[in-house]
Amino acid sequence: MNQRTFIAILLPILLLSQSIGYSQTEMIKKHYNISKQSLAIEGYDPVAYFTNNKAIKGLKEYMVNFQGITYLFSSITNKELFKINASKYIPQYGGWCAFAMGSTGEKVEIDPETFKVKDGKLYLFYHSWTNNTLTKWNKDEVSLKMKADINWSKIIL
Repeated sequence: MNQRTFIAILLPILLLSQSIGYSQTEMIKKHYNISKQSLAIEGYDPVAYFTNNKAIKGLKEYMVNFQGITYLFSSITNKELFKINASKYIPQYGGWCAFAMGSTGEKVEIDPETFKVKDGKLYLFYHSWTNNTLTKWNKDEVSLKMKADINWSKIIL
């Protein structure tokens, strides 16, 4: 095979792989709960939920862009932990309310300070003065999680 033939075969493959990567990033951004600045979890540190069992605001100086979405961290340590294994720390259901995803299959905003870490996964919930969906989730977690998983898989297809 000469060099021209090789390039003629390789170039379309490279272009296709880049467009697939781009479209996956755009799909993730389309369905993820982000601000206008592509900021996840309203700027809260996703690692802190696991390491501190607490919602902690991240800082712009500790920023990471992952799959087109910006995450902020409260420390360099948390930023580095995320970079090592980002998928471990990303909230379930695109960062939308887990209860709503299980109950109705809808994308509902969250209160970043209302959360649950269970089985190594981060779940976020809507919370207002009169409605704490984490409490509702805890009453029927197994069924709601199963429904939320199904509903989320339909959204991201």
